[in-house]
Amino acid sequence: MPDSPPWASCHDVFDGVRVGASALDGAVVLHPGVGGEKAEIRWRRIDDGWPVCRWGAGVTDGEQGDTEDRTVGRRLSDTGSATPVGAGRRGGVRDVFGVRNYRRFVAGQALSLIGSWAETIALALLVLQLTRSALVLGLVMGTRYLPVLLATPYAGLIVDRSNKRRVLTLTNAVLGLTSLAMGVSVLMGTVALWQIFVAAAVFGVMTALDNPARMALIPELVDTHLLRSAITVNSMMANVGRALGPAVAAGLIRWHGIGWCYLFNALTFALVVVALAALDGRRLHRTVPAGRGKRQLREGLAVARSNRDIAGPLVMMAFVGTLTYEFETSLPVFAEQTLRAGVDGYAWLTTAFGVGSVLTGLLLARWPITSLAPMIRVTVLYGAAMLSLTVSSGLPVALVSAGLVGGASIAFLTTGNSTIQLAAPPQMRGRVTGLWTTAFIGSTPIGALVIGAVAHRFGGHAGLAAGVIGCALAVLFGTIIHRRGDRQRTDGPNRR
Repeated sequence: MPDSPPWASCHDVFDGVRVGASALDGAVVLHPGVGGEKAEIRWRRIDDGWPVCRWGAGVTDGEQGDTEDRTVGRRLSDTGSATPVGAGRRGGVRDVFGVRNYRRFVAGQALSLIGSWAETIALALLVLQLTRSALVLGLVMGTRYLPVLLATPYAGLIVDRSNKRRVLTLTNAVLGLTSLAMGVSVLMGTVALWQIFVAAAVFGVMTALDNPARMALIPELVDTHLLRSAITVNSMMANVGRALGPAVAAGLIRWHGIGWCYLFNALTFALVVVALAALDGRRLHRTVPAGRGKRQLREGLAVARSNRDIAGPLVMMAFVGTLTYEFETSLPVFAEQTLRAGVDGYAWLTTAFGVGSVLTGLLLARWPITSLAPMIRVTVLYGAAMLSLTVSSGLPVALVSAGLVGGASIAFLTTGNSTIQLAAPPQMRGRVTGLWTTAFIGSTPIGALVIGAVAHRFGGHAGLAAGVIGCALAVLFGTIIHRRGDRQRTDGPNRR
């Protein structure tokens, strides 16, 4: 390269998707190419955390040409993006499950999510049996999710500093022992309300650590070109758990009692620990843990704020998580008060939601989508599906609409999750996914209170209508962030 090259405002070309060079926050060194041609940039990750930029006009993988590797003079953790969104080859469900480590991990997670939903149903019934108070049930649920709202951002920093597999082993072991103790206490008839509150608090603290660690581990299990499909499959399994967990709880409670839901969940946590121990460490794409330092949490917030493919999904999830994704509160009221379908109607709506999620998840695993612009379009469809469910007057129409809502829901979740993980620097994935968990799960105490109050005052339709408003606000602010990012990219070269 010449000493003072005429640096061009080139574009990175990844899988036919053009991404402005400024999206990498100045971390990439671009060469204008021969005769002013735009360079094709390809990335590969190397062990010490420094990216390598391969430049050369029109050179593809495996071809020879006038190319040269240049190590970029800034570490990934100092940039606003690790992997350009849309980069790499695409892989489907078969490719993802061909990775042994991922296959073992997701099998354990799928069983654990079924157990967790079974325990959630059992918890609500147990509290109502002991107290007959909806207020106490609300306090227990608040105790369960408040630590996620308050502690997850810092928990994400702990994840970045730690071995993610060890963090997950710890959280699942603690949660499993807690479920085991609760199950034994319930079966012996000695359970007390204070035990339920303690177990709820332990669940909240462990979830604050577990969720960002689980999401941050996925990029270490698969190659980059499989990441979008891997995230989609993982989200799909969460909805399978949502669909099957209540059915498992109903069977266990009917034939054996509430305590067996806790014991079943303890068993699934034990299987997760076994699956984590069975991972082949030699095949993990390990991220170097972040060292201790000052203002590391602020660094994560700064990266999230400066990169629109992180900031946009986080802001959109804050609205959707608070107002739209409160189906545990809105759907029962809608089924009971609006459709007059009772418990059976709620069960059918939940099943339709799960079926729509799984079918859409299979499609997205084959044809994944990422980046902020597609996420905004998905949210428009999400709002339309919510509106269709809101105006439904009979159970058959509501079931079709619930299936559409389930499909749009998983499309929103997987698009946002994969977008932020592809955009986040590897050494900051814990902090970034911690913010995502805060916006998604941490908003539950606030959202449940708001949606519950709206549905109580105005009826079941109103609770779902608030979800439509949540989607509309997400689209509005997502569009603002997207356009602001476009202006910054356009103005960047002129300022230089």
